[in-house]
Amino acid sequence: MNHHFDFIAPFYDRAIPFARLEKMLDVLDLPCEGRLLDAGGGTGRVALALRPYLTEVLVADVSGGMLAQAHTKGLPALNAETEHMPFVDGSFERILMVDALHHVIHQAETLHDLYRILKPGGRLVVEEPDVRTFPVKLIAIAEKLALMRSHFLAPDEIAALLPKQAQIRIETQDYNAWVIVEKPGVSG
Repeated sequence: MNHHFDFIAPFYDRAIPFARLEKMLDVLDLPCEGRLLDAGGGTGRVALALRPYLTEVLVADVSGGMLAQAHTKGLPALNAETEHMPFVDGSFERILMVDALHHVIHQAETLHDLYRILKPGGRLVVEEPDVRTFPVKLIAIAEKLALMRSHFLAPDEIAALLPKQAQIRIETQDYNAWVIVEKPGVSG
């Protein structure tokens, strides 16, 4: 199921470098004291860039090849499906999912489980290619032709899958969208 990610893992970071640190710091409201989960975090390229701004970072993914790359960066990494994260409620101050939700089979389950493990007062950010733009529509077609099980959602469709009590805002720039979710309550 994830063989294509295992195959591309050794050169993924070079092919798709992380280049939006300032934007990510803004949408995640970093720095902060606490833990960040990079859900579907693959090689850990984003988690590595964010590590100086948090107390702890953890990468979770289902691709063994991608997780092996995260381990070479010295990042704690866990093989876990995003639909059923092995954490107790309220485990993380920040949760991030970059360019991964469209690869998940059960997207609503994923969003609800990530929200479950977010601490009250915490922030979840889902960054996805904005399928409303023409270049991303082409990418979606290409992924279908490559037999990937991708299912791209527009930002408002992602927001609609989250729990009703979630405080949500959407930002877009170029061909990307960020669904920024805050869990009501006081952290700590």
